[in-house]
Amino acid sequence: MNQPTQWEAVIGLEIHAELNTKSKLFSGAPNRFGDEPNTNITEVCTGQPGALPVLNREAVKKAVQLGCALKAEIAKFSKFDRKSYFYPDSPRNFQITQFDEPIVIGGHVIAEVDGIEKSFAVHHVHLEDDAGMLKHFPSFAGVDYNRAGVPLVEIVSEPCMHTAKDAVAYCMAVKAILQYIDASDCNMEEGSLRVDANVSVRIVGEKTLRNKIEIKNMNSFSNLELAVDAEIKRQIREYTTHAHKPVSDVIAQATYRFDPEKKATVLMRRKEGADDYRYFPEPDLLPIVLTDAYIEEVRKALPELPLQRERRYTKELMLSLQSAFVITSEKKVADYFEEALKYCSNAKMLCNWIIVEFAGRLKDTGKSIVDCGITPKHLGTLVNMIEKGTITGRIAKDVADAMLLDPKVSPVEIVAQNPDFKPMHDGGEIEALVDQVLANNQQSVVDFKAGRDKALAFLVGQVMKLSKGKASPQVVNDKLMAKINPE
Repeated sequence: MNQPTQWEAVIGLEIHAELNTKSKLFSGAPNRFGDEPNTNITEVCTGQPGALPVLNREAVKKAVQLGCALKAEIAKFSKFDRKSYFYPDSPRNFQITQFDEPIVIGGHVIAEVDGIEKSFAVHHVHLEDDAGMLKHFPSFAGVDYNRAGVPLVEIVSEPCMHTAKDAVAYCMAVKAILQYIDASDCNMEEGSLRVDANVSVRIVGEKTLRNKIEIKNMNSFSNLELAVDAEIKRQIREYTTHAHKPVSDVIAQATYRFDPEKKATVLMRRKEGADDYRYFPEPDLLPIVLTDAYIEEVRKALPELPLQRERRYTKELMLSLQSAFVITSEKKVADYFEEALKYCSNAKMLCNWIIVEFAGRLKDTGKSIVDCGITPKHLGTLVNMIEKGTITGRIAKDVADAMLLDPKVSPVEIVAQNPDFKPMHDGGEIEALVDQVLANNQQSVVDFKAGRDKALAFLVGQVMKLSKGKASPQVVNDKLMAKINPE
């Protein structure tokens, strides 16, 4: 969205990520998605009288890993607090969270936005448990407590973003970090990664923040971008329409949701303050006390992180910053890319086939190259065939379509079984097509000689069209040049 130059948006994000521990944060109940409702529960999950929480050590470790990956300060002393609120999916009538002494303090996330690397500041990360789920049916509503007590980390950024693209890039980078350290599967469709956005706008040059609007529970990056853009527009419109009012009266702090059909934010409730939740220290849990030795042990055991892998790709494989960021943003895709590299040498072409060609073909299916059944070996082989001139780039597109229809068949077999996929190597045959195109497009020849380079590209395209993509573009180019400018 192109904002009027006098306005500046200020955006902060709260990312809620479910940790992939085997059991819940304060009970031994299984932490699994998709089971029958109300089967993964204990007395602790349902808030039975006298049931006491016991902290999951693995959840603490994953929070520390995240803090180390963010280059943040790991608090050697942190504690849990009760956040009181009544809702049917919260059986205790309070959430156990960390209010004023979180486990991770500060940190930063580096992400790529429109080809530019940006650093975004993190305020803190805290541990808490998730609520259950309300499920609505035609004639009644039910509560599923399977999710109640699942461990969460809430990653709270500073209000340091200024566009919806900033917000999406930051979220993609955080998601990648969580995946690389194996802290969360980050499945947004299943709710294991959810995002709240805090949005305000102000006149460029203002130093103070105006009232913010919180947009709750966005579960896709596309919705996040649309919601933030819509809210920025709405606030600018409100301030412009009511320019005579004090700014604090125009936008009141409130909680909104995003309506994808209307592409607009919708009021849910007026904003609560910390006092409304009656925070106080959790009496049934001891504080978390960590040692320097433990924190250093976790730090040293960190795997290669997405930023490290991205920089390795730009330095060693010469990928563009944008391509490297996109392909490392999903660990499974980056691992697939590395496996396919064993079977071909052109990293740039391989990357393009993964993030452009196959991503485009699979867009409507919700799948990626990793899920479609095509092995890394087969994709690497396809790129090798293009590189060696066994097939042209145009034929490769048809071969890719055939690979998606039957992923188990290698591109070598597909080409061998289809005569239309055999490239044109006969120089005389190509020359005849070149002569035909030149005879029918004399004006393009004149234009090229006059210095219009696009005219040559047009002529190459015409020959490729006649050859049904079977001729080598380089051979066509060479023959055209020889005919147009004979020595």
